[in-house]
Amino acid sequence: MKYGFRKEERLNKEKLIKELFEKGSSFYLFPFKVIIKVNPDQNTTVHQVLISVSKRNFKKAVDRNKIKRRIRESYRLNKTLLPDSPKLLIAYIYNAKEILTFAQIQERLVKTFNRFDYVEKI
Repeated sequence: MKYGFRKEERLNKEKLIKELFEKGSSFYLFPFKVIIKVNPDQNTTVHQVLISVSKRNFKKAVDRNKIKRRIRESYRLNKTLLPDSPKLLIAYIYNAKEILTFAQIQERLVKTFNRFDYVEKI
């Protein structure tokens, strides 16, 4: 598997996002609230990810974009740790009040992968 973060790996279909937030399972692991659901689209070949950073906590777009870049990069480097099937819809919502370092974000993101086995996959 390549280490890229291709366009089809981004969750951007409104219907799937709505379904994820309505029917998905969630847990909190600082600094992320993670919502996951098995992808109902059987044709997809990759996990799809949504990354969100609150404008309430970070007023400057520069700060929000920096956090999103760090999350995307840590996901890109560690996505091989995810199980190949079933394909998942994943939403990462960043809830910390301060900007964490790349190493801290990467460590926490990998820990969220370990929690996926324990969350009910409906």
